[in-house]
Amino acid sequence: MNGNRTVDLFMDRLIALDRLGAQAFLVSGDNNGSMLELAEDIITPALEKIGKRWENGSYSLSQVYMSSRLCEQLMDTFLPGASPDRIHQPAMAIALLDDYHSLGKTIVYSALRASGYELKDYGRCSVEELITRVREDAIRIILISTLMLRSALLVKQVVNALNPRDDVKIIVGGAPFRFDSKLWEEVGADAVGTTGMEAVGIVSTLMEELS
Repeated sequence: MNGNRTVDLFMDRLIALDRLGAQAFLVSGDNNGSMLELAEDIITPALEKIGKRWENGSYSLSQVYMSSRLCEQLMDTFLPGASPDRIHQPAMAIALLDDYHSLGKTIVYSALRASGYELKDYGRCSVEELITRVREDAIRIILISTLMLRSALLVKQVVNALNPRDDVKIIVGGAPFRFDSKLWEEVGADAVGTTGMEAVGIVSTLMEELS
């Protein structure tokens, strides 16, 4: 089956919230390869297309969220978190920095896990709590989500406390960083992601630098 056609058919099942249909599609005879290969060839491209359609107004944010969650659940079914077949990676975590709106963080978390990565979800943290947890868990990649500018500016405190002493790569995302394309550089982050699937690509690149 044509690759683009395969991705589109899987995407249709995600948008319809047809979990059983999506699961059956992945394990059908037409789709060969390991689950991680299927994630790379089908799941990730489907989520990327859904994200782009949200950006152009064709899909709602709830459809992006539910599709990501569904793919995360499928990956957990075939590759539980403890599975040795998950992507080998440095320790990674995601956090909401001194903010209360967690939808963006949840979408990024689900997109990463749907793509075969494992990461800790720290939930909402203050600057001090985040620094402590990153050091306790020897985290090498931390993704920080914010909604308010005040919270986004706090990233600089995290960066100053962690780098270069702890050798941690910091990825930021959220509304303030979409509104100001240079803000991520101003707070000293290593990268910025505007969508869940963009974050997946950034993590993949950073992993190569850390390996």
